[in-house]
Amino acid sequence: QVELVESGGGLVQAGGSLRLSCAASGGTFSSYAMAWFRQAPGKEREFVSAISWSGGSTYHANSVKGRFTISRDNAKNTMYLQMNSLKPEDTAVYYCAASLHFYSDARANYDYWGQGTQVTVSS
Repeated sequence: QVELVESGGGLVQAGGSLRLSCAASGGTFSSYAMAWFRQAPGKEREFVSAISWSGGSTYHANSVKGRFTISRDNAKNTMYLQMNSLKPEDTAVYYCAASLHFYSDARANYDYWGQGTQVTVSS
């Protein structure tokens, strides 16, 4: 059983930056593919970024490509999402997720989820 705890959310102006963290415990972090998803009010939860167990491969949604960077530090059992050039449409609750399988953009692929951290981007 893996427990995931997100942090780093907050209120930022458009064009600003935030770095989210996802701390994992209770499992072998380096065995899991990891991802970030987000959910805006009234919308479905959507894929943001994913990273392989080693960190050697990453995948970003087109909406964040070039602005967001996913990374991980297996020695610290932590994953990150560096978000730059933030836009009001990035406002959402951001969730981290862990998969025992391969990394992908499919919600069903992920076995464990955090509680989420709110990101609000003002215009």
